[in-house]
Amino acid sequence: MPKNILICEDEKILAGLLQKKLTQEGYEVFWAQDGNEGLKKMKEKKFDLVLLDILMPELDGFEVIEAMKKDKDLKNIPIVIVSNSGQPVEIERAQKLGVNDWLIKTEFDPKEVVDKVVKQIGR
Repeated sequence: MPKNILICEDEKILAGLLQKKLTQEGYEVFWAQDGNEGLKKMKEKKFDLVLLDILMPELDGFEVIEAMKKDKDLKNIPIVIVSNSGQPVEIERAQKLGVNDWLIKTEFDPKEVVDKVVKQIGR
């Protein structure tokens, strides 16, 4: 049975690229355009991993992480941040909140995302 991944990302082109690459690798991939939609989908379906942007409309990535950590059904889902910002203060804040890994959008290729996903949840 394929593992389920949720991409919380407001940039449609990037989300589509990630979705295509992860689907080719055998994962079941879902997409949410903002934090509210992402949390709603997490309550409807069990996900094995969340790829999460920080800067999004409605709820930002930090607010999504905080909401997940307060919810007993969501708090143990691994989170990999995919963000434009590589500010040390943001990375540190995310790590304190329990994020598992971090990618900077301008510096990664889709294979690197797959490697991070495999590292967190396997194939």
